Amino acid sequence: MHPATTLLRDIADLTTEFERHLGRQLTVNPTDLEAMDHLIREGALSPTELANRLHITTAAVTTVVDRLVAVGHVSREANPRDRRGVLVVPAPESVRRAMSTLMPMILGMDDVLSDFNDAEKDTITSYLSRVVAVYRAQLPSKPADSA
Repeated sequence: MHPATTLLRDIADLTTEFERHLGRQLTVNPTDLEAMDHLIREGALSPTELANRLHITTAAVTTVVDRLVAVGHVSREANPRDRRGVLVVPAPESVRRAMSTLMPMILGMDDVLSDFNDAEKDTITSYLSRVVAVYRAQLPSKPADSA
């Protein structure tokens, strides 16, 4: 196995370990952390949209949201575009706490890239794009309505 492939495996393992660390920091389980990740990236989402993103039922997402509400990470608010609907809204303090753990790592990765010239960065980006494509090719296709 090529050393770069071994390093990718190390990155995958460390990503899992880092996610566990972040979950402990925020006192949430892996499913709840994944829900928070979607809410932090996208902002407020309907429970149905969150269920689709997590690939769980709407009944199961209700339990996830209930747990996140109980620990103060999210709130339910009226959906201004659907008077019968609600949105799950991430709490600003929870977003801040998550980002205070994530940003040092993200900025550290950007720092590492700053040591490379533009041609090297293009090569790294090309390699990683192709690796992502290999990963995606190994996953089952998503139904068109859950994309």
